Amino acid sequence: MQHQTLRQLPHNQRPRERMMAYGADALSHAELLAILIRTGTKDQSAVQLSTNLLQQCGSLRELVDMSVEELTAIKGIGQAKALQLLAGIELGKRVAKSMLGDVVTVRSPYDAAMYMMEELRYLKKEHFVCLFLNTKNHIIGKETLSMGTLNASLVHPREVFRAAIKVSSASIICMHNHPSGDPSPSSEDIQITKRLAEAGSLLGIEVLDHIVIGDGRFVSLKEQGHL
Repeated sequence: MQHQTLRQLPHNQRPRERMMAYGADALSHAELLAILIRTGTKDQSAVQLSTNLLQQCGSLRELVDMSVEELTAIKGIGQAKALQLLAGIELGKRVAKSMLGDVVTVRSPYDAAMYMMEELRYLKKEHFVCLFLNTKNHIIGKETLSMGTLNASLVHPREVFRAAIKVSSASIICMHNHPSGDPSPSSEDIQITKRLAEAGSLLGIEVLDHIVIGDGRFVSLKEQGHL
């Protein structure tokens, strides 16, 4: 099969040349993806393939959470292209996290939210995550304790504090995402927060906050007066 490469596009339409001339900010989502996947198919260029990929995904946000299997189900995307895309996405996530530094100190809900924002904001299911902190409020670990619609049966104090005790955590911050993108807490979120805070008080491990992550936004239940 003969593949159309980026070189076969008119010079002024090639994403690489446009990026060299105008910078990455000037490129569309499809053009940036085309640079990652490099080649198209016999029927479409890399840019056309990338445009089709975005149309089938629905949005860039949906693409971020796709698996290799989901990507390769799209015509023109083989395993190599799927892995190239996922590697690029993962690097972006790691760069965002590395900007926080090696030792992360949580001084505010914003610090904690930004630490997990890129990891949680695009997920299609709710993930309940605990950050474990030492006495200096340094993050010493994190663990995903449940996946699925948040409820009392999925998030049990026993599991949360067993994980905290395992790493000798002085305090914890609970977090979960809302796939809708709206971080407004539900009544269930508030009930779970209070239940965990009560259990933490008995064990001497303070629940500093429960943060709900949306798409680029967050809500601190502590700031709302629920802790």
